[in-house]
Amino acid sequence: MKMMNTSALSHCSLGLSDLIVPTPELTAHVGDSVLMGCVFQRTEEKRVTKVDWMLAENEYVLYYYANFSVPVGRFQDRVRLVGDILRTDGSLLLQDVQEADQGTYTCEIHLEGESMLLKKNMVLHVLPNEPTEVTVHMGDSALMKCDFQNTEKKTVTKVAWTFSSGEHAKNETVLHYDLKFNLLTGYPQHQGRFQNRVTLVGNVFHSDGSIKLQRVKESDGGLYTCSVHLGHLVFRKKVALRVILEPPAMPRSEFLDGNQLVIIVGIVCATLLLLPVSILIVKRTHRNKSSVNSAALVKSLEDMKKANPEKHVYSSITIHEVMEAEDPQGCPEATYMTMHPVRPSLRSLPAGGISKTEQAF
Repeated sequence: MKMMNTSALSHCSLGLSDLIVPTPELTAHVGDSVLMGCVFQRTEEKRVTKVDWMLAENEYVLYYYANFSVPVGRFQDRVRLVGDILRTDGSLLLQDVQEADQGTYTCEIHLEGESMLLKKNMVLHVLPNEPTEVTVHMGDSALMKCDFQNTEKKTVTKVAWTFSSGEHAKNETVLHYDLKFNLLTGYPQHQGRFQNRVTLVGNVFHSDGSIKLQRVKESDGGLYTCSVHLGHLVFRKKVALRVILEPPAMPRSEFLDGNQLVIIVGIVCATLLLLPVSILIVKRTHRNKSSVNSAALVKSLEDMKKANPEKHVYSSITIHEVMEAEDPQGCPEATYMTMHPVRPSLRSLPAGGISKTEQAF
């Protein structure tokens, strides 16, 4: 709440034509309701004679005069004066906010017997429509928002959530909060199925009555109505909850973050750098293996030669068979055969060396 202090009042007595306080800002979605406060606290009681609300200083929104409040133009069915005029409160409630409502609003309060104006500006930013349907998988938690924007940041005095499964179904109480008793209650556990599953997560000191419904069941699907009380003002919002019976799918990242991209690039670069080295190592290993196999083969042949030296010594043997005449009894005489080994130095022997077979009797 903006307050007019004593110094401000002294300025009034000095003949200032009007008094302007700092400009607050509000942000709302299309279809929301906003409360634009225009409150001044004074030490002396003076009757308010007129209140004017304008948009961009050239489009009238509402004016109050002679105890009558009159909405104007396209705001006719969407605005109303909700402040206490007797207490210098000219606050305005704007419902069903539209994109064209965005801009700077000016509130001017005229006091009886004074030429000075109490003036207050505020800026309204309008965002696209916020979805009123919440879709969750069975077993998950559902966040249902119910917050209202206002420049005065009034404390919520009461929050009530009800549920209906169909158009003609009976309303069930989901949650009830009352600041007067500082209680957060629902139906007793044996009567209400929302007991122990609903939590008030909104900040009631900033006009937020949002709730979270945990362990959502198939029967929780339907229409939820939120009622937020700011003193004598009541704001309502409806949220449709749709429950999907299939279990939630595993989350999948569609894009790589910076760290993952750096790691992948590093792996690729390292692979390209190590590939030639790997090829060279493989070739050298293959070459060494071939050399080892060749050396092993040569050594094997040498070992075989050392183990069988007589094979080449007796590689040439001359065999002469001498047949003698048979004796009268028809029995052949014994035949002897002599083998002469070929010596390594055959060329050094004299010509006409041993050429006949010796017979021993």
